[in-house]
Amino acid sequence: MVRRYLPHALGVMVVLLTIMVLTPSPSCDSSNYTAAQDAEPQSDHLVHTRDSDGHEYTRSEPLLFIGGMPRSGTTLMRAMLDAHNMVRCGEETRVVPRILQMRQQWKRSAKESMRLKEAGVSDKVLDEAISSFILQVVVGHGVPSPRLCNKDPFTLKSASYLSQLFPNAKFIFMIRDGRATVHSIISRKVTITGFDLSSYKQCLTRWNSAVQTMNQQCEELGPERCMPLHYEQLVLHPRSTMEAVLEFFDLPWDENVMHHEEHINKPGGVSLSKVERSSDQVVKPVNLDGLTKWVGKIPEDVVSEMALIAPMLATLGYDPYANPPNYGKADSVVSNNTRKIQRDSSYWQNKADQVLSAGKNGR
Repeated sequence: MVRRYLPHALGVMVVLLTIMVLTPSPSCDSSNYTAAQDAEPQSDHLVHTRDSDGHEYTRSEPLLFIGGMPRSGTTLMRAMLDAHNMVRCGEETRVVPRILQMRQQWKRSAKESMRLKEAGVSDKVLDEAISSFILQVVVGHGVPSPRLCNKDPFTLKSASYLSQLFPNAKFIFMIRDGRATVHSIISRKVTITGFDLSSYKQCLTRWNSAVQTMNQQCEELGPERCMPLHYEQLVLHPRSTMEAVLEFFDLPWDENVMHHEEHINKPGGVSLSKVERSSDQVVKPVNLDGLTKWVGKIPEDVVSEMALIAPMLATLGYDPYANPPNYGKADSVVSNNTRKIQRDSSYWQNKADQVLSAGKNGR
């Protein structure tokens, strides 16, 4: 099955209809009108939703957003957070980045912006509608939890805007060596709009552009709102990395984050989708298998020009000429996990196959 990261006409229609349904309508009873309605509306009162336990969520909710390029460790990060007893992330929604993309397209087009303005759809109205939609999706697509998070990779391209909609939200920007990311995209046939899977050079160029945008967004938010996190360090040093992540999110330590694989598809645990391409990998404990699979697979002419093709490698701390690179020494627990997985490869393959065949309805 091929995973696609691209807009879909039907999906766009559903999003628009959902916004129309979710956006609160003003009362038509003129007797309820007061002068206060002329004032700036209080967003927390306008945009709210409830979970199945009756808890009311508003735009002040301290949501957690996990983003980055696909195949950069976003699924592993959300799985480890999902194992925490106070957090629920869940599967990718796919619709959150789409509505953000639609909004960007509207704002970039002078014609569309004018149409919205003439129709009385101000920025304020649009923001209320979009935030209402996003909040409903994040709250409603999984079980209730004290802290909710969203993992949709491309949301990081709109992190600044999301931070305005949800002023107490925080963001993790997952970063991975672009060579490893692109090799994974190509080898696992993850189609993304604008990426030519027959060309490493073209994909690396597109990767460079995307992560440059995400990095700029993260830097604009600053370290108190957005945490850049290298996938390699999460894999090499999961305990110290997760300690920093939980502190960043103002969450207490939970040993379960070190054993996410034990909570796969269990009540209150890590819910996996059979259509997400990373699901077959996060059923395993944290291991080293994916770090250097790209070495020796990229064409020599691309390797020789790597610094020019993907300058963001150096910006993000990677040596574009190191083949293989030295990411660091792994913690002993990760090395042991890797040996166990390699020794019992058939067991882990069967476990992955079970997850992909079962899906959400088969749990």
